[in-house]
Amino acid sequence: MSNRLFQGFIQQMKDTIETTIGVVDETANVIACSDSSKIGTTNEFVSMDLSDSHDIFIRDGHTYKPFGSRPKPEYAVFIEGVDETSAKYASIMSITLANLKQYYDEKYDRNNFIKNVVLDNILPGDIVIKARELQFSAEISRVVLLIRIVSANDISAFDVIQNLFPDKNKDFVFNITESDIVLVKEIKSDVASKDLEKLARSISDTLSSEFYTRVNVGIGTVVVGVKDLARSFKEAQVALEVGKVFDTDKVIISYDNLGIARLIYHLPTTLCETFLQEVFKRGSIDSLDHETLFTIQKFFENNLNVSETSRKLFVHRNTLVYRLEKIKKLTGLDLREFDHAIIFKIALMVKRYLSSNPVKF
Repeated sequence: MSNRLFQGFIQQMKDTIETTIGVVDETANVIACSDSSKIGTTNEFVSMDLSDSHDIFIRDGHTYKPFGSRPKPEYAVFIEGVDETSAKYASIMSITLANLKQYYDEKYDRNNFIKNVVLDNILPGDIVIKARELQFSAEISRVVLLIRIVSANDISAFDVIQNLFPDKNKDFVFNITESDIVLVKEIKSDVASKDLEKLARSISDTLSSEFYTRVNVGIGTVVVGVKDLARSFKEAQVALEVGKVFDTDKVIISYDNLGIARLIYHLPTTLCETFLQEVFKRGSIDSLDHETLFTIQKFFENNLNVSETSRKLFVHRNTLVYRLEKIKKLTGLDLREFDHAIIFKIALMVKRYLSSNPVKF
């Protein structure tokens, strides 16, 4: 599409600039030219000059002015002639074509459209119209994965993920920050949550084992069509934030599997503080020492089973019972009773949530 866009512009300009003008791509292949016989030809020496610089250069009696949105130029305008006028024409044309290409991409590029939908940068009423223009099916199921870079080297995680999902008509990859990469993946309507986690795991493992880049991956819920992709993205964000608070060891966090942590995350902090004050009327949760909290954690992990917990802690059963009685005396909650255990478990999660300085979306 860019070739036709550039050729249309060149055709309009050729009568004004009475010399040969055109555009080459990053491989120095002529993709548009006022002399149609030159389209498709390549000058290998020009490709050597198309480096990381956007400066004007001269080659074989032609003036070239690179342009493009990336650090390395994607295209270059060329004009027959090496005088000052040729340089001015080349500069003006490169600016015009760069703006024309940007406008075209914003209006017709599918990846850019999906990015705007995900980031809520497009009005709901316009989504349906634009999706129809770009031939997006309303019946296709998609899911948003948010890949957050934890540690990296010189390898571009974005490029790696793009290569993992090369079908740009089905899957869309884009950056939203230096550390956050979004993948919008087309999937089957009956896909299971474990399959999505397997997909996320494969991304994480590839980046980790082959490129020494550690990432965490948040998975939103599956949505149908395009307009709900923003919701799936926000859910993926919440999954990462909640996981950072409650599941610090997990690399893959799915919004569907957050459980009660998701409920706590959406509560106002004032309500959480009131809840803690009501639960711990006798004494603050801060009065419990590290050993006591560790005992409580193991007691929950072993399903409130005194014998199993004492075995895992390598203490006598009576020692554990003594510790549980101590907790009851301090807090008024007997963890051997199911209802009390639930309240205490939630209270611990709320305490951790408040200590994390939660970020809302």
